[in-house]
Amino acid sequence: MAESERAKMAAGEWYTCLDEELETLRGVAADAVFEHNTLPPKQRGNLGPGLRALLGGVGEGARIEAQFHCAYGFNIFLGDGVFLNAGCTILDTASVRIGKGTLLGPNVQIYCAEHHRQAAGRQAGLEIARSVEIGAHAWIGGGAIILGGVSIGEGAIVGAGAVVTRDVAANTTVVGNPARAVKRS
Repeated sequence: MAESERAKMAAGEWYTCLDEELETLRGVAADAVFEHNTLPPKQRGNLGPGLRALLGGVGEGARIEAQFHCAYGFNIFLGDGVFLNAGCTILDTASVRIGKGTLLGPNVQIYCAEHHRQAAGRQAGLEIARSVEIGAHAWIGGGAIILGGVSIGEGAIVGAGAVVTRDVAANTTVVGNPARAVKRS
């Protein structure tokens, strides 16, 4: 029996996103995100109930402002006191772990999926999922983009609009496209 596309995705192998099971899971996430984004703020609280149930882990006091978008949700793990500002997008085809006290500015984007480099592969929906890890007490500036396979160390700062294509050491500030270190504290 062939391995499922979901199992290939979880194993970090090439898989096709044009799969019925994955489409169903994205639909479940879309419903939870819709609820979160449309509930009145006082009813929603820090997280809409459907989104809280969907996420892989939610620490105490973690908050996601609306509007928010994610691909699957179950691959997202938020530490205590994590804050995601309005407009954040997490395409969580792989694990996304955000450490306690970390702040994401508005419109931060995290992309775990890497599409195939060959046009025929892209047309077939081939992707590979690469995880993202952000350490505790990091600050990700508004509009930053973090690509899959990246680790951002504890206390690091990613400047607004930066495109992070490789690991960022702890207590380091990076800016630009591609992001490069400008300061280490």
